[in-house]
Amino acid sequence: MTTQLPESTMRASVLLSERSLTIEERPVPAPGAYEVLVRVAAVGVCGSDVHYFRHGRIGDFVVDRPIVLGHELSGTIVAVGAGVDGARVGERVAVEPQKPCHRCRECLAGRYNLCPNMEFYATPPIDGAFAGYVVIESMFAHPVPDSLSDEAAALLEPLSVAITTMRKAHIVPGSRVLIAGAGPIGIICAQAARAFGAAEIIVSDLVPERRERALGYGATLVIDPVATDVATAGLDVDAFVDASGSPRGVFSGIKAVRPAGYAVLVGLGNPEMTLPIEHIQNLEISVTGIFRYTDTWPAAIHMVASGQVDLDSLVTGRFDLDHVEDALESDLDPQSLKSVVYPQR
Repeated sequence: MTTQLPESTMRASVLLSERSLTIEERPVPAPGAYEVLVRVAAVGVCGSDVHYFRHGRIGDFVVDRPIVLGHELSGTIVAVGAGVDGARVGERVAVEPQKPCHRCRECLAGRYNLCPNMEFYATPPIDGAFAGYVVIESMFAHPVPDSLSDEAAALLEPLSVAITTMRKAHIVPGSRVLIAGAGPIGIICAQAARAFGAAEIIVSDLVPERRERALGYGATLVIDPVATDVATAGLDVDAFVDASGSPRGVFSGIKAVRPAGYAVLVGLGNPEMTLPIEHIQNLEISVTGIFRYTDTWPAAIHMVASGQVDLDSLVTGRFDLDHVEDALESDLDPQSLKSVVYPQR
């Protein structure tokens, strides 16, 4: 039996088409069996949100009907559906914004991020969290300690991307890693690499301000890829992480990997790129991508609560629902790192 909903309607920022947003009054969703209703506190702006806003699509995911963006979020449980302990009402949570089917081959193998039936927030046609309330399966509403701010709890989502990346890159104490791109994901990856024990964290970026900022978030060396050819600089890294989406950055980064090392592609870039196949084959480089995450929130919460990763200082812009467009355009400022939307303001 569902507990009583706190309100009947809520405000939501809705993307109608490319660069066209409106505010709508919508019904507050009711939690179904094994679901919880979360009053949204903070929502981070992701590069995918920006891409949908500007281009209306990411690969095969096309915005062909109105959609609510936003998938990096925290909030408070205000109602529960059947099968959920009512004691969870009032609990502060970070939301893992996905709903796999729990029945397919990938789910049963523990790879629920690759579920072909996945319903993921802010991925067409599923609405996201630029709204007053959302529902999520109770297992994906992760309790957070009071020591974590609403902003940090929301940004556990991109930290989960970084944790998945470090696992794929086989980062262990003493590793040497190269990260291309010092935007939000690159900076969070640098922090995650440090938390995983990497001894050397090299970050490349075209923008001087971003390179300087990376030094404050775990980078031991920064490189201007125009002034220094990463491919021939003798970096000999154990792992390369692309957080830039740049074809040149990917090609050069893979060339910098030592024999039997790893390359992990994270950034949104061209759907097709040229890769240094001979280098990959002859040196047995393992090249992979990542697509979301599985079982990362417990590690993410620990990293932040223990002080190994700082998410609060990443927030450089704060916006309400009426200014979501400004939040989505904030990345045009080189000083911007992470913008957060507060639906209740």
